[in-house]
Amino acid sequence: MAGLITITVTSIFILNIFLAIALIFLERRDPTATWAWILVLFFVPLFGFIIYLLFGRKLRKKHLFRWEGKNRIGIETLIDYQIESIEEGTFDFRLDDTAHYKDKIYLHLRNNHAVLTQDNDVQVFNDGVAKFDALLKDLENAKDHIHFQYYILRLDSLGKRILEVLIKKAKQGVKVRVLFDDIGSRGLRVNHLKELIDCGGEVAAFFPALLPLINPRLNYRNHRKIVVIDGRVGYVGGFNVGDEYLGLNKRFGYWRDTHLRIEGSAIHPLQTRFILDWNQAAEMEDIEYAERYFPAIPRKGSVGLQIVSSGPDAEWEQIKDGYLKMIFLAKEYIYIQTPYFIPDVSFLDALRIACLSGVDVRIMIPNKPDHMFVYWATYSNVGKLLRAGAKVYIYENGFIHSKQIVVDDELSTVGTANIDVRSFKLNFEINAFIYDREKSHELAELFEQDMQLSTELTYEMYMNRTRWIKIKESVSRLLSPIL
Repeated sequence: MAGLITITVTSIFILNIFLAIALIFLERRDPTATWAWILVLFFVPLFGFIIYLLFGRKLRKKHLFRWEGKNRIGIETLIDYQIESIEEGTFDFRLDDTAHYKDKIYLHLRNNHAVLTQDNDVQVFNDGVAKFDALLKDLENAKDHIHFQYYILRLDSLGKRILEVLIKKAKQGVKVRVLFDDIGSRGLRVNHLKELIDCGGEVAAFFPALLPLINPRLNYRNHRKIVVIDGRVGYVGGFNVGDEYLGLNKRFGYWRDTHLRIEGSAIHPLQTRFILDWNQAAEMEDIEYAERYFPAIPRKGSVGLQIVSSGPDAEWEQIKDGYLKMIFLAKEYIYIQTPYFIPDVSFLDALRIACLSGVDVRIMIPNKPDHMFVYWATYSNVGKLLRAGAKVYIYENGFIHSKQIVVDDELSTVGTANIDVRSFKLNFEINAFIYDREKSHELAELFEQDMQLSTELTYEMYMNRTRWIKIKESVSRLLSPIL
């Protein structure tokens, strides 16, 4: 028996060594993440290996998102035109607010093929009841198709209300497609939406498990929230579908989030993103190009927008790059709202340099955790910036889930990407980058209103934290590269 135990322990040790070698020399990860995984492997030998198989394996990217219809709607041609005209100084910027940030626009064009649209009307929601009332109204008015994608889709009271409308519209002949993330929407299966399917609707799960409790792509989730109705109205932002997003969960209380309703040409790239995600996930026939999905859209407003997506299928971290560029461009202030603040060194350094350069940096985080390690890693990171002069606010009016940055009353972003390694590298995310003084000022005002519902965490308060908090921070900080 003793010999068998010795052989088993030795085998696990050797297996850990070979896996560590593979991590270092074959997968070519970020060094910080590599060290974090090596620590997990050697401190928890058997379970560390299982955890790595579930969470640590890199995603195979080849041919993950392909759609020939992009050529039909002229995206490639438009991208080339916008890049060339910006380089030559001939691009037609309709507003000075937009022209002022042409280098950032150029970044997203080259980095993500994110076309600039300048004719959008944008409505901001910071309350779940108002957002879902508007969404339900738009769903009721659908005439041709509804493309509906959420990371979390619960069949609670809110989910059932939405499902009833989707079934009703499917019976009327509207083409309804629903896409949800298999892990985010735990417990939801495609057959749970059988009534919608029987009425002609289509349903798909993103990266579903191959077998119960076995999902080799567990770590790579589609965190996007996209709704496109008739190719004319779109939604993107932080709210998922569930009663907690209406403030009905006693644990979290009021749910503070930010979401956008968009009308204008930005719907076309939003629609394209949904189709790419759908065609990857759905087992039924792919969506082919059709004019019904990309109708001519009359000018609705004057807001400049770029829809930027990112994910582990890409070589670079496009949304993080957009965030960093905003920090570099700031002259007066940077307002950040995020439920999780676990950035990499480049992000922390950028904010520290902004603080030391006299930029008013303010960061708002929740007062309660929905993930314990994530919360204390967040607390540790904001503590680093307090010394440089950043102002940190702990939101007290429930739970803040908003993913929002505003710079200098001119530039802003709202979307699904948190400020953490998971959103930057592992999740599939989408953000709207807004070049408009009025909308950016509106988002800044909402931030300042939330400050009245928050407690400021000063440097003195942080330095006087208990030893137990310091221990929790240290453990969480060590694990932060793989959280």
